[in-house]
Amino acid sequence: MIILAIPLVLYLTGWHTEVSGRLQQAILWTGLIQPEIKADKGKGIQINYDVPLISLDGDSTNLGAYKGKVIFLNFWATWCPPCIAEMPNIQSLYERFKSNKNITFLMISLDEDPDKARKFIERKGFTFPVYLLNGRRPAIFQSSTIPTTYVINKSGMLVVEKQGMANYNTSSFRTFLKNVAQD
Repeated sequence: MIILAIPLVLYLTGWHTEVSGRLQQAILWTGLIQPEIKADKGKGIQINYDVPLISLDGDSTNLGAYKGKVIFLNFWATWCPPCIAEMPNIQSLYERFKSNKNITFLMISLDEDPDKARKFIERKGFTFPVYLLNGRRPAIFQSSTIPTTYVINKSGMLVVEKQGMANYNTSSFRTFLKNVAQD
């Protein structure tokens, strides 16, 4: 009976997403799930920078404001356990690269309520930039899976697309980002 009660209590209290995210974090810790890195770093698909964004503070911007930089773009939601699982590693990666003027991080919340995303980010202590879409998601960024992460090089070419969670804070991915930022 207790075995059935625990999942029910977690679900009714809303903690099921958090607990599931923590369990999936353990999987990421093993290093088994990592993004595939393209060796050519630039022969991908040209992206469309016409993506209107709005910050959690209500400031409007556009993906085009980051043209000429390497963009780490992650689509996530507060109700998504794999998103929650990978965010601490993304935060650590962001901390390593936040002073690099050639690399920018854009975390795009797919939550309908910006306050929910803001409260989540504040509660977790994440400092990476978080935005919401201020319009439709372009076809190139359409995915039925979240989280989905893209890396766009300085020329606007899509060089990484990873559907599902991954640990991005690995030495190989950090080296990859540094190399793409230097090209």
